[in-house]
Amino acid sequence: MQVGVDYYPEHWDESLWAADIQLMKETGVKVVRVAEFAWSRLEPREGFFDFAWLDRAMELFHQYGLQVVIGTPTATPPRWLTTTYPDVLPVFADGQTFHPGVRGHRCYNSASLREYGSRIIEKLARHYSGHPAVIGWQTDNEFGMIDCHCKTCYEAFRSWVRQKYGTLENVNTAWGTVVWSGEYSDWNELTVPLGGSPFQNPSFLLDFQRFQWDSVVRFQKTQIDSLRRICPEHFITHNFHSYPQRLDMYAVGTDLDVAAFDYYPNTSPDKQETTPYSGALSLDVTRGIKRQNFWIMEQLSGSPGCWMPMWRTPYPGFIRAYAWQAIARGADTIVHFRWRSAVAGAEQYWHGLIDHSNVPGRRFAEFSQLCGEVNGLSGRLQGTVLKHEVAILHSHEQKAALDIQPQAQGLDYYENIKQAHRALTKLGIGCDVIRAGEPLDGYKVVIAPSLYVLGETLAEQLEAYAAAGGVLILTNRSGVKDSNNICVMQPLPGLLSRAAGVRVGEYDPVGLEVHTLVDPEGNSFECSQWCDLLTPVTAVPVAWYGDDFYAGIPAVTVNSFGKGQVYYFGTHAEERYWSLLLADLAGKYGVTRFAGLPDGVQATIRSGENGSFLFLLNLNRMPQTVPLPGSYSSVLCNGEIRSGELQMEAYGVEILELAE
Repeated sequence: MQVGVDYYPEHWDESLWAADIQLMKETGVKVVRVAEFAWSRLEPREGFFDFAWLDRAMELFHQYGLQVVIGTPTATPPRWLTTTYPDVLPVFADGQTFHPGVRGHRCYNSASLREYGSRIIEKLARHYSGHPAVIGWQTDNEFGMIDCHCKTCYEAFRSWVRQKYGTLENVNTAWGTVVWSGEYSDWNELTVPLGGSPFQNPSFLLDFQRFQWDSVVRFQKTQIDSLRRICPEHFITHNFHSYPQRLDMYAVGTDLDVAAFDYYPNTSPDKQETTPYSGALSLDVTRGIKRQNFWIMEQLSGSPGCWMPMWRTPYPGFIRAYAWQAIARGADTIVHFRWRSAVAGAEQYWHGLIDHSNVPGRRFAEFSQLCGEVNGLSGRLQGTVLKHEVAILHSHEQKAALDIQPQAQGLDYYENIKQAHRALTKLGIGCDVIRAGEPLDGYKVVIAPSLYVLGETLAEQLEAYAAAGGVLILTNRSGVKDSNNICVMQPLPGLLSRAAGVRVGEYDPVGLEVHTLVDPEGNSFECSQWCDLLTPVTAVPVAWYGDDFYAGIPAVTVNSFGKGQVYYFGTHAEERYWSLLLADLAGKYGVTRFAGLPDGVQATIRSGENGSFLFLLNLNRMPQTVPLPGSYSSVLCNGEIRSGELQMEAYGVEILELAE
């Protein structure tokens, strides 16, 4: 377990390097990421390579005992490459070219990018394969969807479709192209979605997204294959970012050794109520990419500002607390972006640990404290992991399909996951967020939101999970489409109807209108977005609509299925309803929880051979009091005993050792 920084030696006069790296060593920094944007310095003109400057920096890192992760520089093709080989540049739907000047100006299907990208990566890998400071590689930087419409993507998409479906007849059938006379009679008619209209065939649009996911995977694999062949002792990661993400992170993550995330929790006071919880979800999503501990490759160090006006400066304790939040949720390494704020370029105001003045200040002192704490506890925390009894299923296909055809105003796939995850986090219930279709062994409760595009394999898995004794929670807009994004001709929730024991007789896309939900005790709750009017078959109603023409009709049901239970939410209930249900289920099924958490305070447990450790984090600006259910030893404070009520300062952190 370690703390690091992102450092750009190419941005600074070489006279600064030794002092910077010596201060890193004195502060407790253990690892540094370099070179992910340095292609123009590594290969200043075609075929001429200059690694001498990086060699000098690497020797300094090694001299001071720092480990190094090298980024492959393909996110920023140099101007000589894009000028001589313009096929590198993506083309937008309107025909305009994505020119150099920012970053990410590369088409994943470009033959020139693959050729010259592979060459620079092989040169780097061979040059540094035996360097004692190098421990790993980061592929590219922050992969994302580009929606490239260049000629190469035309041809690559056509080949992808042909390989998947075989014949145009199969394509026409699978996509339902008979609608609006969209049938293909020749392969040359099949192109990328020119114009990018959201009203095109939804099956076609979903497959275009799947094609792009595969393109990124193939592009990355060319890099990984070279790195594994030349540097078999080094690990390989990629830094994911900005959730919700259109890119299928699970597909990209398959070939990685470890996932990484770029974590920038919002510093604004008006985001105080939401930032700790949206951040917790992002970290849990990252842990779910490989279902193991992960890295933070960029952690907030100061006010971000570049793509938007600058945020507020981090409040005292913010940097330390949010770094510990990442560790508490499975991060084994925290790399802060960046060592020093840039004096040139578009990211001048994406502040680092040290400001432009080059004088370390308050934020740097807080970072230094964090380094000391992590280094002091790394031996005890090493090898510890999170083990949970509740899972939320997450699917990029569901998000993509629902984005292509929005179902109702306010119905947002990822935001709805946020609500369920937030309710669990506030209740002190640990939760894994995993790819739909992953094994469900060991989970007592599984939440599967809006399985809008549903195949038989996943439906059968969920049936088997419930039949074996699990509690499955389904929500509206499940079982609507098949895997080709074609509506099924059967009552909803389609393939899950038997497990849910309920039939959707009619639905009302209420959007932002607020309606009423009533439970058996007569308590009222708000609901919105969608109202399925449910007809129980074998299920039992547990909540009913309280208004509109469907007042009294079941809105939420539970069905005994085999040894387990299946809940079906016909509407989007407010968080308070979720909290009551999940607390009840936790008590009924013995789900581990830390009760009594004040707002903004989070609890997680990491366990391993060295013991079990309870992390308590007060992620807001107000002091909070946390009731402790027992007596514990503080590993942050030299074994001091904590019991009764724990007083936590603003952005306070406590780590307690649990008795075996």
